[in-house]
Amino acid sequence: MAIDIVPPLIAAQLNYLVTHCPFSVKVENMWSGGKNTALLDRFSLVIPFCLDYIKWDVIYNALYPLAAPDVIFGAEDEKFRPYKAIGDASDSKSLKNPLTNWNNRDPTRLFSLVLQLRELYKAYQKKRVEEVDDDRLKFEISTMLSREGIEMSLSSNIDKPEEVKFAVPLLDLDLNKMVAGSTWRHQQKIYLQVIYPVGRKYSSAPSAPRLKLVSSPELRAVFSIDDFRLPSWLDGMCMAEYLPNLEDMLESQIKDAVSSIESRRKLIMALAPLFGRPVEADPVFCRKATFLSSSGVFTFMVHVAIPLQFPKQQPSLILQSSQHFNSQGLPIKSPVTTEYPWSPRWETSDMAERIFDFIVDECLNFKKYCNESFVQNR
Repeated sequence: MAIDIVPPLIAAQLNYLVTHCPFSVKVENMWSGGKNTALLDRFSLVIPFCLDYIKWDVIYNALYPLAAPDVIFGAEDEKFRPYKAIGDASDSKSLKNPLTNWNNRDPTRLFSLVLQLRELYKAYQKKRVEEVDDDRLKFEISTMLSREGIEMSLSSNIDKPEEVKFAVPLLDLDLNKMVAGSTWRHQQKIYLQVIYPVGRKYSSAPSAPRLKLVSSPELRAVFSIDDFRLPSWLDGMCMAEYLPNLEDMLESQIKDAVSSIESRRKLIMALAPLFGRPVEADPVFCRKATFLSSSGVFTFMVHVAIPLQFPKQQPSLILQSSQHFNSQGLPIKSPVTTEYPWSPRWETSDMAERIFDFIVDECLNFKKYCNESFVQNR
């Protein structure tokens, strides 16, 4: 972001938004509204919604820095008139249009505006979905009203049939607190994406919706949703019946994944007396560690990558020479290997000793490989 040529009042608001927003908002396509000025006073905001993204253009005017910005919504949302809805609402006194009393010197104003617009957009999409003439959808919505945080949207396109998407937050757990030492900025969440085709007639045996588990990207450092198998959707089942079993399975596997962090930590600690203190290690998720080792005058590094499925899956190892370099000037490395004795039932100390014994033998082969590569590159 070219913040040095953004007008100071606009830059302050933009920085506050990006820093304090409870969801991950991205700034794209900054440009100038004037032909004879290099001041960037317009930009696009990419905002997460219903496990997808919406893009809004925010239009300031650098020549009138105290004026409120305009917000242009996407072409597919041309009927979204947020502040007309406020004027028509019975509780409009408690929900005010922040653009009517704009203070550009207040760095929190854009932040407050975006949060309010997103909530109004959420209500707008919910109303659109509720107006769909589909008995099954109406029933599904009625069974999920008690759940907090559900987002929904209606997708209608000339090329595709109408469908309704739900983003259902799962698990009443504070995942951030479950992982000691995590530095996650945003609250980690897992959602079930549910997509229903819009039908006009009631069916006694409707087909299963399309289901997909989605998580915050950072959570993949602890738990891989790709390895989680969704339970089967039984004939005649509704979402209210499906979710409890799903959440029980998910909670159990997440707790196992968090427990696995400590198992990985114990392996790194067990390797230290054999290799020496690691020169680098992942202190939070314990997914990797690097040790400096030697065999005679040959010095090399051992990179240990510990999978999420540890100890069911064994760590992968890479050796890296500290003395041999390829033609690009990069240290010579061995291929990734897991071809060494392993059993998930061994004690952690036994696992560490088997890794060490393998490296003692393998480093001789690696030294030979480095010498041959070095000769070829001369």
